[in-house]
Amino acid sequence: MVLSPFPRHASGAARLLPLVLSAAVAVPQAGLAQSTWKPSLPANSPQAALPVVRLPELPPPTGVPVLQAQVSCPSLQQRVLQALRGESSAWSVTVADGSGRLLADVNGSLPRVPASNQKLISTAFALDRLGPDFRLATQLWRLPNGSFRLVGSGDPDLALPQLQRFARLALQSGGAEGMAPGVVRFELAEEPSGNWWPSGWHWADRTTAYGAPVTRLAITSNVIDEAVTNPPARLRTLLQKSVAREGAQAELVMVAPGSSLAQGAVLLHEEPSIDMHGLLSLANTESHNFTAEVLLRSAAGTWDLPEAARLGTLWLSRQGLPMEGVRIVDGSGLDRANRLTSRFLAALLLRMNQHPYARNYVASMAVAGRRGTLRNLYKGSSIDGNLFAKTGTLTGVRSISGVLQTSDGVRFVSAIANGAGSPNQTIGAILRQVQNVGLCGGSGGATLGSLP
Repeated sequence: MVLSPFPRHASGAARLLPLVLSAAVAVPQAGLAQSTWKPSLPANSPQAALPVVRLPELPPPTGVPVLQAQVSCPSLQQRVLQALRGESSAWSVTVADGSGRLLADVNGSLPRVPASNQKLISTAFALDRLGPDFRLATQLWRLPNGSFRLVGSGDPDLALPQLQRFARLALQSGGAEGMAPGVVRFELAEEPSGNWWPSGWHWADRTTAYGAPVTRLAITSNVIDEAVTNPPARLRTLLQKSVAREGAQAELVMVAPGSSLAQGAVLLHEEPSIDMHGLLSLANTESHNFTAEVLLRSAAGTWDLPEAARLGTLWLSRQGLPMEGVRIVDGSGLDRANRLTSRFLAALLLRMNQHPYARNYVASMAVAGRRGTLRNLYKGSSIDGNLFAKTGTLTGVRSISGVLQTSDGVRFVSAIANGAGSPNQTIGAILRQVQNVGLCGGSGGATLGSLP
């Protein structure tokens, strides 16, 4: 069966809200020893703002499954090689079970361009460091001199209604010292233009919806069909119009995001983003590049991308993962300088299966034949509804990494193709072989409940 190509990086976060909010999950509160979970799709969770949860540093895994170094299932290894149809040099494939057995591995330690499989790192990092109740926030501050400052954190769904609310609240709070009646002064805290795009993003991608600039005060993720290439100019125009609707005029100035607030500044209003499940789902289910980049920066606590990448790499190294050849340069995978191995990705999935928020992590992924970038793949096959995964697509690159349900528990699968022909068809063949649990015998690994 010839499968349709993976969709390219998604865009338009505002249009995705109904999708991501329909898939919230309950969170088990057990410790790291928990090794089973059953992702499901219960009703929407409350949308009230909740405090940020910051977990302590995780120690290297002890007493939990760790990916083994040697292949233990020659039969599956042979079947995977056959599925690659003589193109094994273009592929990296790793399969592990819930107990950490390495069932198959082809070039598993060879670094590859991962495309959007990079988002599995950003979302794991953010979920661990910020917790499932985290929300991004856009804040309106009243300064002691009567002017106002708008401070953002990259909410992908910030839009005109929120700006209108900020304008109305500011006007209700009086004017600034020395300003003419009917004039309100706003300071807009935003990143300089040199920080809007990761340096490795191709110039042609930067004009597309999936390559929109990454800014703190991004209206509709800096997308209007295609990328908004000057976000502050658009923000100024929209805010001026919002103030004019209230019968006043706006004076707008840009300030650095790190500029300290004057003593006596008062927080007038805060607009929270969708919850962490919604943010994770935008990144993993819909492959929204902007959201993945914001999650990496939020988890690291800095908008300095090289520093955020360094801190993300440090976090990964503390998880006991095989880091040889791993290179993190952005949060979304659009930069071709990223390098991951299939063995690393399988180990990351295995490690996250032991995490207290394991269910939140897997529930944020696309589902074969059902949801997200996998909604049109594997329909009617044995994989339909049984694969929770992240896809990746760049020119010459196809990748998929995730959790496959089998009759003998879950399998953690990562397949990355750099330059292979018919990669989608090959991936489907590999997944069907992995479902043949008779090739490897019982694993006693973790189990995964089916979707309702």
